[in-house]
Amino acid sequence: MSWFHKFGGWSVGWGLALASAWGQQREPHAAYIFPAGGMRGTTFEAVLGGQYLDGATNLFVSGRGVRGVCLRHIRWLTPQQLNGLRNNFDKYQQLLAMSRTNETYKKEAEDLRRRLEQQLREIGIDEFSMRALQEYRRMVSDPKRQVNPALSETVRLRIEIDPDAEVGEREVRLQGALGITNPLKFHVGVLPEKQEKEPNDVGPNVVTTQPPLVLNGQILPGDVDRFRIRARKGERLVAWVQARALIPYLADAVPGWFQAVLSIYDADGHELAYCDDNRFDPDPVVSIEVPADGEYDIEIRDSIFRGREDFVYRITVGTVPYITGIFPLGGPVGTETPVQLVGWNLPKSVIPFRPTAPGTFPIAVRAGDLLSNWQPFRADTWPEAMEREPNDDPTAAQPVTAPSIVNGRIQTPGDRDVYRFEASAGVEVVAEVYARRLNSPVDSILILQDSSGREIARNDDHTDPAAGLVTHQADSQLRTRIPSNGVYFLVITDTQTKGGPDFAYRLRLSTPRPDFELRVVPASVNLRPGATVPLTVFAVRRDGFQGPIDLELVSPTNGFRLTGNRIPAGQDKVRITLTGPAQPTGQLIPLKLEGVATIGDRVVRRRVEPADDMMQAFFYRHLVPAQNWYAFIVASQFRAMPPIELAVPVPVRLVPGKTSTVRVRSLIGNAKRRFALELNDPPEGLTLEKANWSSDQVELLLKADREKSKPGTSGNLIVEIFADAGQGGRKFLIGVLPAIPFEIVPPEPP
Repeated sequence: MSWFHKFGGWSVGWGLALASAWGQQREPHAAYIFPAGGMRGTTFEAVLGGQYLDGATNLFVSGRGVRGVCLRHIRWLTPQQLNGLRNNFDKYQQLLAMSRTNETYKKEAEDLRRRLEQQLREIGIDEFSMRALQEYRRMVSDPKRQVNPALSETVRLRIEIDPDAEVGEREVRLQGALGITNPLKFHVGVLPEKQEKEPNDVGPNVVTTQPPLVLNGQILPGDVDRFRIRARKGERLVAWVQARALIPYLADAVPGWFQAVLSIYDADGHELAYCDDNRFDPDPVVSIEVPADGEYDIEIRDSIFRGREDFVYRITVGTVPYITGIFPLGGPVGTETPVQLVGWNLPKSVIPFRPTAPGTFPIAVRAGDLLSNWQPFRADTWPEAMEREPNDDPTAAQPVTAPSIVNGRIQTPGDRDVYRFEASAGVEVVAEVYARRLNSPVDSILILQDSSGREIARNDDHTDPAAGLVTHQADSQLRTRIPSNGVYFLVITDTQTKGGPDFAYRLRLSTPRPDFELRVVPASVNLRPGATVPLTVFAVRRDGFQGPIDLELVSPTNGFRLTGNRIPAGQDKVRITLTGPAQPTGQLIPLKLEGVATIGDRVVRRRVEPADDMMQAFFYRHLVPAQNWYAFIVASQFRAMPPIELAVPVPVRLVPGKTSTVRVRSLIGNAKRRFALELNDPPEGLTLEKANWSSDQVELLLKADREKSKPGTSGNLIVEIFADAGQGGRKFLIGVLPAIPFEIVPPEPP
């Protein structure tokens, strides 16, 4: 039995059914969850807002001890849509009344009732009555709401957190009829939690509570939220906000996040503290020594009085521990480093930390049951040293030997730290600062000078695509070749001439250490049974590494397979395809991906970190890391996609000015008048000229333009499958072929 007959063939009728099921598919999107956290041992209701959330049935929460149940899905209608629905409801009432004396109206009334019931169910109304419609209208007619398709649906949830659930940051994903959403951040804590109750913008409406606690709210347009707390004289009161930390980037807002402003007022209305950001972090933090026993107001708003449903915040308030900085910012792997802590209400000033592997780790401290915020600590395998003052000019320069890492501070405004090293002609050296990527306020600049003071190289800002949450890439990096034997000086300072005890840095000086990091997008992958979807893998190349990187699914692969799984030499990203199993499971399927490359004489293997490609303020893009990479097989009433295979050696070699043939074993063969294939975002100069159909395969005729195609270009071609629905020439995307690896080669000499 052929594989074509085994899977029953792909008839025109089945193909059009798939077009209906797949072509209309949209990726479910989660924009916010409110509240974005809760206390251990509590059960509460929450709202998740987004788009394409039909059929919401489950909330997946990373880690153990947190469960979510979907209670109700509500789709928000525009005023025009709501008026149309109400008018149809009135028409139904009229038809119903007329049907009592005229039988001809009875069937029309029944048909209209069925349509109305379906419409009401789709927007989350279960009761068929004008009263239920009016209640819905009151709910959605808040004048502060702004119509935004990305926020047009909500799902009410009941969340239960076990008393012994681990404290910290989680990820939540909502499952619906179209799959799982992107992950959102959700926090599990030990403090009591309070949700705002509007109106709470002026003193008389504010309810007094006792800290420590976490305050939860949303800022709508022009909104100002106030909370009243009791405090005692002499206490160190801290209030720190999580807003951008919850939702880092907004694609359609300027600035591209909720820019929170936080103030503390005394009972007489005097402002005691104000903050619109915490150094370079948009989330504000304020701290005061309480001047007298009494009541104090915490006020939060957007800096320019914007607002909408995804302007969600959490404010931790009380005599809680808060770390403003650590020193050093890192240490050697396998060695215990005494880490100095700076901040408020800290139970200790130094804690030991022993990293077991290279990377960045969170450091926090407990004061009783209270957990502080965390600060990043960087672990490396190089020898390490501490800065020694004075070292402000070449005559007092601190000697260092490459390779090494120096932990230092820009201790005062205008401070310059100078390091002296010897190097030979032709040697390539790398100097790299880790500061802003480790939450330090240093905006570094690096200058390399020879023994006469002549400048050899300089760098202010160096972009690191792996630092997806950093908007100002303020860390410096130099990579240069030494011109002659001799003594050289490396100068580091703050480009804004700022300084202080918290202005710490890690400075690496070495020869190049070629390496790479990898990110895969998206962090949530939805597939129909047996279907293929495109992914993008980004390579962050370090210290000049330009070699190819092979991608491998880590066992167990859970029935998934990759195609086109190589990042070509010198390229920073590649589009690959992932094909899923034929049966849905109803559960999240964890996936792990690794990249393998040969660097010199060693084989290097790196985990591919999941991420989402997020836009900030209509323009900037960031790879925002996620904790987990999950796939979900969307249940379908149609048969699983049968296997589609390339029937030619890969990579396909394309010659400029010529046409090449790629054969694909396919079930589309007999439906050539109803299906079309198109290249998705191909390299410049590559086109799909024609598709020749036969009973069980398709021949793709690919052409490389003589002028635009550049020999040496390589990667993967993504071919989309479209079905013609026969309605005015409309077509529907129903899937993609496995990635087709290619390379453009020069024509053979005559």
